[in-house]
This record gives sequence, structure tokens and C-alpha cells, in this order.
Amino acid sequence: MPFFLPLIIAFVLVVLLVLPLRKLARLSGIVDNPGGRKRHKKAIPPIGGIIIFSVFMLWGVFSGVVDLHKYWALYVGLIILLMVGALDDQFYVPAKVKLTLQLVAAGIIAFGGNVQAAYLGNLFGFGVVWTGFMSYPFTLIAIVLLINAMNLMDGIDGLVGGISTVFFTIFMLASIGAGSYEQAQVLGLLIAVILGFLVFNMRNPWRRKASLFLGDAGSMSLGLAIAWFSVHLARGPHTPLEPIVVAWIIGFPIFDTCAQFYRRIRNGQDPFSPDRGHFHHHFVSAGIPVYYATPFIIGVVALMGGVGYGAHALGVPEAVLTAGWFVMLVAHILLSCRPARYVWFLRKFFAPLVKFSRNETKNAEHVVSGTECSSASE
Repeated sequence: MPFFLPLIIAFVLVVLLVLPLRKLARLSGIVDNPGGRKRHKKAIPPIGGIIIFSVFMLWGVFSGVVDLHKYWALYVGLIILLMVGALDDQFYVPAKVKLTLQLVAAGIIAFGGNVQAAYLGNLFGFGVVWTGFMSYPFTLIAIVLLINAMNLMDGIDGLVGGISTVFFTIFMLASIGAGSYEQAQVLGLLIAVILGFLVFNMRNPWRRKASLFLGDAGSMSLGLAIAWFSVHLARGPHTPLEPIVVAWIIGFPIFDTCAQFYRRIRNGQDPFSPDRGHFHHHFVSAGIPVYYATPFIIGVVALMGGVGYGAHALGVPEAVLTAGWFVMLVAHILLSCRPARYVWFLRKFFAPLVKFSRNETKNAEHVVSGTECSSASE
């Protein structure tokens, strides 16, 4: 079958399935109701992830794009996260239970799928770094971090689907460049199903609000898929990407999650407790409509991945890329401790470019309470 034909069919299948399943979900009461921290005004079905990965897994095998012998561990991990995510979307699953099942899914792909981050490249300029006996625990931590990073970033329409598309597109291009066409087609299939979902989730001139959400099932599963390909593409010196390049490509959600964990722990909060201190929330606090915020953040993610990929291709030493990555991480953590600075910058930068939403406009000094970093003595 030609390279693009199964991808086009996958896109169409997602679009066609959304229409009846979205209606069925509403009739069955499977919806995400507004209220509390949730700013949407209508009950929205959170079944986007179920549709995305059902088409990816079933059509992938049926069309021959996905070799089940190679991807069975990913499939099992995805099924676990889809099930726990769907239960959490509709009812409530305690954080400890979710974390345990995330570790189970991570363990299946690390041990069963032979996905181990043993090779880290010449990170510091003193020779290749290998994780050795720590490869499995390091891999498990990295996978769970990515799962939660994508889940926590799912706060505004089109964001997680958009940045996932950027990740998988860069991975696909790197695979094509390395001659790994089978892997590139699997990545293309993922891109196709996500784009089908974004038809209903991304705001555009023809759609003012999302009519379908990913749900925890979708955001966590995307995190697992990103982790799978991140390790596979950078598992040795002769694979398509170096580990530090992958870190640049997928770095933004990691930065934001680390910043929120640091801020919450410093404030004496549960690091997994929800609040409105993420990067995308600063746009809302600045009064910038989601219509503009989502493309801007996706653009930042694409720029960061492009810089990392391009710099390595131009021969920039890996140690320099490592230093730059950690500088950005620390800078984001420090700025996130004072979200008013982020809000002030966004308002100044965007003021001449966009028309602020009357309903969302807020002053920087009125940033949502509880997001400032403070020591116990303050």
C-alpha cells in the first residue's frame, strides 16, 4: 500500500467516527462538565483519545502499517492507560492508583518492548554516557514523567494534540532521513489520527470552541507513545537522533511540569495537586484568547525542536546543547515562581498583535492566587 494512503484513510476514519460517537457519548452522559477550574461552558465528551488510539491500533494492524510483533508492548501499555484514563474521565481514580498503573505501562514497554534509555550520547563533552544498571529505573522515571507532562499540559483547546503533532512530525522526518521508512509510516499514522481529532478540538475561523476533548485517556496515551519513539530514535550512536536532540524536541512539557512540581513542593503542596500555574494558564491570566495562545505555544515547541535538531546537524557540540537545555529549564522554573512576570511579558508582547478577550482579560497583578513561590517563612 502506498505510503500516504493508509494515513489518509486513518484521518478520514477518525473524522467519521467522531460524529456518531460524540453524540452517543452525550446521550450516555460521558461528558466533561464545566465548573471549578474548567472554563468551558458546555458539557464536552472526553473521548478523543479513545477514538485516536482505537483507529491507530486497529487500522494500523489491519492496514499492515504496524507490525504487531514489534509494537505489542506499546499496544498493551496504551490499552492500560486508555482504560484507567477513561475511568478517571468519567468517575475518579486516586492519584496513587493512576501512578501505579502508569508504572505498570512503563514497565511493559521498558522490559517487554526492550525500550531502555541506556545510551545518553556525549552529553558533557567527556565521552559517551551510558546509564548501565540504572537504565531501567531511569527509563521508567522518564516515561512516567512524559505521561504526566502531557496530561498536565492538556489545559486549553488544541494544545496537547498540536504539540504532539510537532513531536511526531520531527520524529518522522528524522526517521525518513535515516532510511527507517517503516517507522516513519507508523509515526505518520499517529500524526494522521491526531489531525483528525484536531478538526474538532483546535479553534479556527470555522470552530470557535472545541467540541471534543482528549480526556486523560488521550493525553496520557500520547505521553506513552512519545516516550516510546523518543527512546527508539535515540537508543544508540547509529540511530536517527542523539538523546540531547530528543530532549530539545520534547523539552517544553518537561520544563513546564518540572517548574510546577518545584513550585508546589516549595509551597508545601502536593506536587500532583491541580492549579492554574502552568505556562498556558499565564495566557488566560493575561487575557489572551486561546485562539492565539495555542498556535503561539505550538510555535515555541516547534522552534525549540527545530533549533535542537538543526544545531546538531550543523555540528554544534552536544555539551553546548546540554548546557543550553539546562539553562532554559532553570530559567523556566524561576520565572514560573513569579507568574506575574510571565503575564506582564505576554501582555506587552501580544498587546499590539491580538484583540484581547473581554471575558478572559485580567491584569498581571490579579494572577490566580496560590501560584506564587514562597518559602515557609514568608
